[in-house]
Amino acid sequence: MHLGKRLSMESKQEKAMSIVMLPYLAHGDVSPFYELAKKLSNKGFHIYLCSTPVCLQPIRNKHFFDDHHPNRLSSSNIQLIDLQLPSSFHQELPPHYHSTKNLPPHLTNTLLAAFDASKQVFSDILMTLRPDLVIYDLFQPLAPEAAREQNIEAVLFLISATAQDMNFEMPVETESNKETMELLIKNSVNGMTFTQRFHQCVTNSSQLILVKTTREIQAKYYNDGNKLSLAVFRPLVPVGPLVQKPHDHDDDVGDDGKIMDWLSKKEPSSVVFVSFGSENYLSEEGMKEMADGLELSNVDFIWVVRFHGGSKITSIHEALPQGFLERTNGRGLIVDWAPQVKILQHSSTGGIPMKLDQPVNAKLVVDMGVGMEMPRKNKELAKEEVASVIRRVVVEEEGKELRKTAKELSERLKKEEDEEFDEAMEKLVQFVHESRIHVAASKET
Repeated sequence: MHLGKRLSMESKQEKAMSIVMLPYLAHGDVSPFYELAKKLSNKGFHIYLCSTPVCLQPIRNKHFFDDHHPNRLSSSNIQLIDLQLPSSFHQELPPHYHSTKNLPPHLTNTLLAAFDASKQVFSDILMTLRPDLVIYDLFQPLAPEAAREQNIEAVLFLISATAQDMNFEMPVETESNKETMELLIKNSVNGMTFTQRFHQCVTNSSQLILVKTTREIQAKYYNDGNKLSLAVFRPLVPVGPLVQKPHDHDDDVGDDGKIMDWLSKKEPSSVVFVSFGSENYLSEEGMKEMADGLELSNVDFIWVVRFHGGSKITSIHEALPQGFLERTNGRGLIVDWAPQVKILQHSSTGGIPMKLDQPVNAKLVVDMGVGMEMPRKNKELAKEEVASVIRRVVVEEEGKELRKTAKELSERLKKEEDEEFDEAMEKLVQFVHESRIHVAASKET
């Protein structure tokens, strides 16, 4: 019998098999957790996706819900569970800051402290739902601890393929990685650095670690024998790239429609998409160099310009060089939000690595032959390098080879996606079955 069919049959027989998922309080983490939730739901698992209301709001805004269950997505086994952070933090950290998106930098540690303090709330959720499994994110040891206290197995899910290289032998601090090293090693919340949190999450993961990657990417990244993979601590199970797909019922209306209409009028593979995600922001100098580089490149572009909640800059006009908008009118589109998935599927894009795993991911993209890394001078962008790399990727001949390689890789990954996910689910189902048997045996004795 085909593996996928066998899994579907097993999942149907296990209607009560349920999973609570707890991503970190960042939209960049909630999104891949939600994509994994959808695939798990399609296999028959009942999923409880747990996060703060502001983190779950984008999902609520884009989906229909069961009339009889206000938090359950219609036509699925996914239910949204609000995690309320302790009210003692609300004066300094109001609910709209219960996410890293738009969070003023000085409140980063406060958010993490509030998340730590929600352990009892999360424990109460587990006590009520009694799931078979908890799937949790990096830097939040509260999740496996709360699960273990109730004899519930917990599995770590790494949303970055390269996060598995954040091992127990941290690199030597250099000028280029100083900011990252300070965050990982020197910054401490509740007596734990980010590195210590990561270590606890790894060692507390039950039997295996799920990774948002594929076998091919994993093999390419670990062809260097000097790398120490987390696989020496727990088996790594790839669940595929979990690429978000546009919703079939989404219409191109409002700002979404205007952006796509603007894009459709451009030549194929002629537009560079500049976006730093929802948690990363350019410095004032970096903003200027990016603007000057885009102008020098003479390439059409869509640029998502955003500011964090504590920024003194309040408008795009204030942030960009004088006259930039006028000089790039027609070939440049400046927005504060964009339908990223639709844009990525429509044309070639450009991206800049920043903070934590992004520089490592950039190296992986380069090693896979599907992109170029943009050099930085003294940790900042330089307009000449911005212009040069953009033109090499979008205009010049070597960019055609990159796009060809990217297309071939995408096609291979699509062919392997279902098979790899089925294999991952077989391991997960087997793990949950064995856990149930162990719990039943413990009760009998």
